[in-house]
Amino acid sequence: MALRRWQVEALERMGSWHAGCFLLNAAPGAGKTRPSIELARRLLTSGEITRVAVVCPTSPLTRQWAQAAGALGVHLAPDAPDLMPPRDFHGVAVTYARVASSPAAFARTCSPGTLVIADEVHHLGDELAWGTGFEQAFAAAGRRLLLSGTPFRSDATAIPGVTYGPDGIARPDHSYGYDAAVRDGICRPVTFIPFDGTLQWRSGDDVIEAGFNDVLAGRESSRRYRTAISVELENGLPRILREANERLERLRKGGGHRDAGGLVIAADSQHAAQVAKVLREVSGEAPTVVVHTDARAHAKLEAFRKGTQRWIVAVNMVSEGVDIPRLRVGVYATAAKTALIFRQIVGRFVRVIPRRAVEPSWLYLPGDPVLQGHAADVERELLHVLAPAGDPAELDDLPDRRESEPAEAPDFVPLAADVAPQMALFGGGPPPPVVAPAAAPGAGAEPEPQVSAFERRRRLREDRRRLVSDLGRRQNRPPAEINAWLNAELGIPKVQDASIEQLERSIDMLFEALRTPRRRAAAAR
Repeated sequence: MALRRWQVEALERMGSWHAGCFLLNAAPGAGKTRPSIELARRLLTSGEITRVAVVCPTSPLTRQWAQAAGALGVHLAPDAPDLMPPRDFHGVAVTYARVASSPAAFARTCSPGTLVIADEVHHLGDELAWGTGFEQAFAAAGRRLLLSGTPFRSDATAIPGVTYGPDGIARPDHSYGYDAAVRDGICRPVTFIPFDGTLQWRSGDDVIEAGFNDVLAGRESSRRYRTAISVELENGLPRILREANERLERLRKGGGHRDAGGLVIAADSQHAAQVAKVLREVSGEAPTVVVHTDARAHAKLEAFRKGTQRWIVAVNMVSEGVDIPRLRVGVYATAAKTALIFRQIVGRFVRVIPRRAVEPSWLYLPGDPVLQGHAADVERELLHVLAPAGDPAELDDLPDRRESEPAEAPDFVPLAADVAPQMALFGGGPPPPVVAPAAAPGAGAEPEPQVSAFERRRRLREDRRRLVSDLGRRQNRPPAEINAWLNAELGIPKVQDASIEQLERSIDMLFEALRTPRRRAAAAR
């Protein structure tokens, strides 16, 4: 696929950047990875850099980067212990945590010829462990490319390398906003559907009844929210889950998107299990449940991404790198309400499917003033795209925003709920479906995808392991003896140190040994 117009413009802007930090701010799903790899490839080809270091929040992301970069001819070793990649690689992809655990090891081999690409850079923070480790490790790097779709932190901590204006807001060197991405057909528009009604809970000796339009003190406001996301109240969240499932079914059966999926963001593991039980009852299919403490969480996410299952319920598993383009319906039922988390969750529903019409996604959320405020911020970015009928200025009078809902004391008990979906914010419908955009003029065709070096190396090692096993059975020799012979012939201490060329040579040697008649092989021994 050719470069998108905005990616061409970003590369042109980066063409005049020769040192220091460059902040590229682009909407989730817009494709920040591609221009970053293109830049790395051009700088490697011109000799302006000698090494690439991609730093990510999670290990799965390091492998995603290695795959994407390898397809364009830039080979990265994922989860590397330092900046020194194997001979066949152009660099490494590592986590912020790994860098922070041993910044000196990275600093020893970092040089002005190193290009550092910091993915989702808002995970760093001045004076915090990841931010401090990052600064120590890459102080000598000639260029640091900072990537983010949300260049701010919930704790208001400064992000290393980011320039801020007098108002404290980050100043990107190049931006591509969500509104532009929707206009260009690169991202889906998201329609927010708040749910509200009558909520009742016990607070100490009192029974309180209110809706989200009522003004409440901080503690009771929090309890109102907890009541709204409580699964025990049949006419509360379970009703919204039924409504969301009905919308998903319409998309799958009558909307032309047969594998459309839904995501519920739950508050904790117990809450997720309760939500999953309701979804199983209303959809007739057990949803996937992923919790950040589950060792198999990323494997479950990948299976859902590739499958056709209706629902997935997640706890702390919807941040960057969760790329599931078939998600079309969501339910916001987590207690976390920061602007950063809200944007990350919205970002899960904006991904498009190549060569398909770009149609809207739908996100149900409690009618809480904080969440409506965050949704209004997103909607304001889309005003000239969605052409809403209402006056967005009415939302400027929202109460002060709380960032999360604290855990409740034992004297709180949700009693009753009678809620329903309200009119979508602003009452504006989504724009007509558009087809994904054509290539930008002059962008050129994308190079033929390659197999990444780390994937090629992995396959060669598997082939070698299999052939060693075959030869061992044929000659009645232990694998350790055969591996020692191969390594001695190649002049390497262990197989982990073998280059791709050396692995290929060892495989040729194994094939030759397997072709040798048994009697000659025994005599050679």
